[in-house]
Amino acid sequence: MTQRITRAAAYGLAAVAHVAKNGKDGPVMSTEVAETYDFPLAFLLKIMQQMVMANILISKRGPHGGFSLARPAKDISMLEIIEAADGPFVQRMEIAEITHKAPFAKRIEQVGNDAIEKARDKFQKAKLSKLIG
Repeated sequence: MTQRITRAAAYGLAAVAHVAKNGKDGPVMSTEVAETYDFPLAFLLKIMQQMVMANILISKRGPHGGFSLARPAKDISMLEIIEAADGPFVQRMEIAEITHKAPFAKRIEQVGNDAIEKARDKFQKAKLSKLIG
């Protein structure tokens, strides 16, 4: 479970957004994404393949190949992209159990869990179509 949004997730967000904006006339080559943002191609390809496995992108091989969205941009959330790259977003804090249920820990945990839930909800509601619009 990830504690932060990694560079992999940032690359994933940028790559998927680029494909959504530029893939209307056909698949977008990974080299185009890498060159546009100066991303290391080998690392970017791994991230884009994770997006394929998560049904966010589809890939097509061959001379006219590249990457396209697997679903409409309005159906792809920022949370999906982050989790495709990083694994599950933080679900909850677990401070109380490591402090033998100290009263302060329960209060800290509640504030943290509320913040995590709000962040998850915000990322889930942030649809790709609105982000690239």
